[in-house]
Amino acid sequence: MFETQQPVLVIMGISGSGKSTVAGLLAGQLGWDLEEGDDLHPQANIDKMSAGRPLNDEDRAPWLDTVSSWIIEHTMAGAPGIITCSALKRRYRDVLREHNVIFVHLTGSTDLIGRRLATRLDHYMPTSLLDSQVATLEAPDADERAISIDAGRAPAEEAAEIVRRLGLTPRSGSSSLGAREPGKSSVPGSRAIS
Repeated sequence: MFETQQPVLVIMGISGSGKSTVAGLLAGQLGWDLEEGDDLHPQANIDKMSAGRPLNDEDRAPWLDTVSSWIIEHTMAGAPGIITCSALKRRYRDVLREHNVIFVHLTGSTDLIGRRLATRLDHYMPTSLLDSQVATLEAPDADERAISIDAGRAPAEEAAEIVRRLGLTPRSGSSSLGAREPGKSSVPGSRAIS
């Protein structure tokens, strides 16, 4: 599926779809760099979401630029990577799109996602914003380089389907427990994104 350039996977979907969990499993299995897109939000965005107010396009613009910078850094270095990002609208995905980017859309029913959000304790995104995320979501079109994965299964099954459908090769001796050096980029000379 990939000529010579290693892919960058953007694990996308609404909050609570399992992006972080599935991305972590994939990064561990493949030995690829992983970045949690939520950690790249400016503090103003985090404060706004924590207060139960949805982000608008203007709020998301600097965040998407930071996510895009991470993707470009890996693309230019020829390094594979995985980054989580809701990427709810096509125009957001257009900001992130590079020739080697594949969007992996985790999909699930509003009921399933709502139950997941209600049990989450370690995230600033309140359950009250689920409806705004669902309303904003524009699923990838057929002309986008994307696959959809049913998020209603065990995360390990979802990760295995992604590996299979994209023809990826897990690294020898890999596990689903995480990357060799979590939070460290394999891109030479890369800088920490904060």
